Amino acid sequence: MNTRFLIYSATAAAFLGLAGCASAPGESIYVPVGSSKAEAPEPPRASSKEDKPRVWRKSEQPEVSEPAPRSSSPSYRDAGDSLSPAAVSLIQEADTLLAQGDAPAAIARLERAQRIAPRSAEVYFKLSEAYVASDQLGTAEQFTLKGLSLAGSNARLQRSGWLLLADIRRARGNVAGADQAEARASRL
Repeated sequence: MNTRFLIYSATAAAFLGLAGCASAPGESIYVPVGSSKAEAPEPPRASSKEDKPRVWRKSEQPEVSEPAPRSSSPSYRDAGDSLSPAAVSLIQEADTLLAQGDAPAAIARLERAQRIAPRSAEVYFKLSEAYVASDQLGTAEQFTLKGLSLAGSNARLQRSGWLLLADIRRARGNVAGADQAEARASRL
């Protein structure tokens, strides 16, 4: 009996609490303390741009100046990073290790070169070749795609990247993808 009474009283309290929070349709529930319902002010409204004229501050005014002259060096989109001597040395070490059949050591050297020159397409293509040598074709394809995204407008790098991608896709059994990559390479 006590349990039933507690459940009924808790349910009744919940309903009464919700009924006290409700308002009649169309009436505002915003009533300042100490005033009656009839004297309640309008609730605040968001102002639109049409209500107030725009005030331009000196710091917000658009600068009117002549465009800066273009530099003769290409942006990173036009060409990837140039390789530092340290990165070139690591790539040469990796080539030697790949020729000796030590793909894991070559990958380690190339990952160091990648940290030195993270926007160099050549490093990504070399990493891809090393992963092909270690028979990790999925990873090799991803590194090739990353290298292609960094090759910019360098047609030589793009062509070698697309041909590398075609070889990887053919080795993975994706003949249609390999044909598409070769077609992209032939258009360059």
